[in-house]
Amino acid sequence: MSARPLIGLTTSQPSEDSGLGRLFNGTSRRYMEGLEAVETLPVLLPNLPELAESYARQLDAVLFTGGVDVHPRHFGQHPRRGLGTVDEGRDAFEIALYRAARQLGKPTFGICRGVQLLNVLEGGTLHQHLPDVPEAWVDHAQQASPPAVGHEVQFTPGSLLAECHGVQKVFVNSYHHQALDRLAPTLRCAAVAPDGIVEALEGEGLIAVQWHPELTFAAHPDTQGTFRAFRRLL
Repeated sequence: MSARPLIGLTTSQPSEDSGLGRLFNGTSRRYMEGLEAVETLPVLLPNLPELAESYARQLDAVLFTGGVDVHPRHFGQHPRRGLGTVDEGRDAFEIALYRAARQLGKPTFGICRGVQLLNVLEGGTLHQHLPDVPEAWVDHAQQASPPAVGHEVQFTPGSLLAECHGVQKVFVNSYHHQALDRLAPTLRCAAVAPDGIVEALEGEGLIAVQWHPELTFAAHPDTQGTFRAFRRLL
């Protein structure tokens, strides 16, 4: 039996109030379940920028997971009203990891914060707070809990995501207050929401989506194509 591809997952580092100064790294188990379903081997990566290149060399691919906002200084903007929590330590690690992975030709997959980060690192920008964007009339921050889906997305014809889903439209979940604004010149739109907000990107060895397929793939088989598309990159 051939070895499963080793996929590194980026992690959040929530604060801990015991007074012991401990830092924790972790993420939702659902990401790992989604990766396991397409026969890969997921491992969690602590936010250690000095090890980013070493991780990238040993991994077969990287999944940039959801989490707090990317600091707007990374796309040439000042913080605006509505910006959420940022984590500059996580930003520093993920920037180093992404650059190392891309230099080594390792496939990358972004989910939620991940699609935003990848767009920024390739030269794009973000809407810092969607409620302040007049054209964003779709509810991008649904109140219904997983595995409920929210709005529909339409895939770009010929995209890998369209091919792997087997349909042109699918309902996805939506839990974000930021979104892609100007797209990076190296990436292309792979899906849009009904209000025109870009919901997915593809590039050379890269896919990234704004929704959370790890929360829906088991209950909604028509959303499983997102993980299948990533598997095709390996």
